[in-house]
Formats: sequence, C-alpha cells, structure tokens
Amino acid sequence: MSLPARDSGGDQPFAVKDCALAAIATGRRAHTLRELYDGVSATTPSSLYYHFWGGLLRPRFDDPEYNNDFAVWAFRDFHDETLAERLSVIDPTDYTDMEELRQEVLDTLEERLDEDPVVSWKRAESAFTFIRSQIVVLDTHTTITHPREMPEIVSAMSLGSVFYHFIDARRRPPIGINDFSAWIVGAFPEHTPLAERLAHLDPYFNRLAGLRRQLAGVLADYFGEAAS
Repeated sequence: MSLPARDSGGDQPFAVKDCALAAIATGRRAHTLRELYDGVSATTPSSLYYHFWGGLLRPRFDDPEYNNDFAVWAFRDFHDETLAERLSVIDPTDYTDMEELRQEVLDTLEERLDEDPVVSWKRAESAFTFIRSQIVVLDTHTTITHPREMPEIVSAMSLGSVFYHFIDARRRPPIGINDFSAWIVGAFPEHTPLAERLAHLDPYFNRLAGLRRQLAGVLADYFGEAAS
C-alpha cells in the first residue's frame, strides 16, 4: 500500500483539531420511496455526507445496526427491512467521491422500486428530512511532534478530533487518506508501516469511541514492538 503525504510544511508538528457538524435544513422532504429517490438525485454532496457520516457525531440510541440515515428511515418510518439492510451495507469509503456514492444509493432505491410494486405508492409514517452539513473546525492548541507521542494523545482525543482527523480528512487531498497516516509518511517516513496500519482501519462500521480505541491500540502495539 503506497500512501501519499499531505502537504503540511515539511516536518511541522501535527496540530490537533476538534470539529462539529452544523446541520442546516434544505427544505426538502420525502414521504415515499420515489420522493426519496428524487431527493437523493437533487440534494447537495454535503447532504449526502451528513446522512452517511453525521450520525457518528450525533447521539444515537435506536437502530444502531443501521449505519446511515437513509437505512434508519427505511426501517423505522418506511417499514421496509429489506431496503434498510441493503442501504445499511453501503460503505461510503468504497467510493471515490459523493457522486459515486449518490449513484450507489440511487441504484439501490431503483432496484427496490422495480422489484416490489407496493413500495412505489406506500407512504412512510414520517417524512425523511434532507439536511446538509457544514463542518466547524476548532483549534485544541495541542500538537504532536513525534509519532511516539500519539498513543497517549490519541487515546485522550475528543470524538470530534477523531472524526476530523480520521474521517473528514479523507475529503482533503490526498483524497482517501487520514491525517495521521499522511503526516507520518510526510514527516517520519521511517514509520510508514505504522501509517499503513492506521490506514487499514475501517472508519465507517464502528462508533467513534471504538475507533479511538482501535487507533490507540494500533499505536501502542507498534511502539511496543519497536521498543522490544
């Protein structure tokens, strides 16, 4: 696996950021599957991002097995478990951009519409409300000067920091790479094997607290091996 570095000014320290996703109403709602299809077709990329990733930053007490808002709505409000399961297994990390992800969602909805005539006229108990997102980035005034410092700092990071550096980072060039791996490759290429281990972690089918534990565990294991 070849990981590109993110341009951060050479060997500059890693600046730890925190973040929140601001939810902004779009005014678009869907009561039927056809309306949901039309809404997904027309909504902004930031709305797709919010409905796939935003749940990680929001408290979620029900339907934890469904990993995106479309799947939750299909199960809870549209009462179509088949559709909910198909939508839930869509992993946004498998797609290079939001347009590819949009097409996968549309294909899934269209397939369901074609195979069951009932769902074409069925109305949900509650409408799906399309929300778009705006990320708000905050400075924590914490820096990392060497990867050896990462196990302790990462284990104490806020969930917003984990989201920003491991998930939202994938939208910033180089596309698809988390900030930790990109920084290590650029500033400490001798630790590229660590960057590759971090890059292999799945950020989607996990809660942020679990992802933080995994990150800290990989870091601790790596430096434990280096010391032995």
